[in-house]
Order: sequence, then structure tokens, then C-alpha cells
Amino acid sequence: MCNRYESPTVRETQVQWSISNAADWPGGGVYPRALGYFIRAGQSAPEGVVGRWGLIPPFATTANIPYSTNNARSEEVAQKPSYRDAWRRGQRCIIPANSFDEPCWETGKNVWWRFNRADGLAWGLAGLWHTWVDKRTGEVIDSYTMLTVNADEHPIMGRMHKPDPKLPPNQQDKRSVIAIAEADVERWLYEHPKGVADLLNPPPVASIAGHALG
Repeated sequence: MCNRYESPTVRETQVQWSISNAADWPGGGVYPRALGYFIRAGQSAPEGVVGRWGLIPPFATTANIPYSTNNARSEEVAQKPSYRDAWRRGQRCIIPANSFDEPCWETGKNVWWRFNRADGLAWGLAGLWHTWVDKRTGEVIDSYTMLTVNADEHPIMGRMHKPDPKLPPNQQDKRSVIAIAEADVERWLYEHPKGVADLLNPPPVASIAGHALG
């Protein structure tokens, strides 16, 4: 699960993804429940939006929900109440990230690793978004979650996160972000949910430039 990433500026995002309708965004580090920047399907072209990282479910009575929704297992979004409406409606998004961080426990301690794209461009990470309205005040809040996929067999992402000593290596359910290539952005944002299943994969090994921090 990813709990921190570095967001590019709105200008950098506009250049890489050719977005014309974009909210103002300075870039920088993003953490759960903080504001972040994401790209969603607009009426005629993709649009940039500033919203909270941590999807507020449609049934929530308050924006301050007690559980974490900044990551969502892609295998569960079609059934899980927090995400199934957004998935069914095709409310998928791209989360621009210059880098994302993951914990590695191979030394027996938590060592943070940072992952950039090998070609120097920003990642376009897969997500879901939802617009929540407070029925008491009328406040409107856009929010989003980052989708993850099983990475037990991935040579790099399978090394991240604390292992469960009770489970064999191929049953750890190590999680990875999902990177959407620029060529697949239009499909990801606009196609029917059944048409994007093949995009739910960890980043290709050749695309990753990772290193331990500190």
C-alpha cells in the first residue's frame, strides 16, 4: 500500500498529459487525507482536479471517516461498498506522481524506498474518484483513492512491505500501485469498466528506477 508520493506541479502535468482544463496545484508531497491532484474524464477532454487523498464513500455521513481509503484493492472495487459505485460509473482517474515511496523489510527493519520512472517522466497511477456532498451543510468534496494490485510475483514490488511469517512467499498479497502508460490513458478514463481489466498490473520492471532512502 502506498502512503506517500510526490506530485508534479499543474504545469508539469499539463505538459505530460495535454490537459487544458486544470485546477491550480503547486505540487509537492502528498499524504493520506491531505489534498492532492488527479486527472479525470471531462465532457470533451480530461480535466485536472484538486481533491482529498482518501475516497469519501457515498454512504458516509461525515468526511472524517474512521478508516483508511487512500488505497483500494483493485480485485475488490466492484463489490466493496466504499468503491463499487465509483467503479460501476467509470469514475476512474490518473494520479500524477513524480515518485512514490514504499517500505522494505528485508533487513528486518522498515527501510523506505523511493520509486521514480526510469525515463524521468511522472507516473500516471490508477485511481478512483468520487464527489461527496455533506447533506447537512451542502459542502462538496472531491476525493480519490489509489488502486493496488497483487505483486507477490513481481521482482521489485514483491520485495516491499512487511512479510507475514505465517504465509509462504506466493501468498503474501504484497501490494503494488498500478501505472497507466500514456498510450492507455484515454482507455482508462473513458472505457467501460470491463474493458480496462488488462491494465490492472504492477509497473513493468524496466520502467522502475528505485533506491533506498537515507
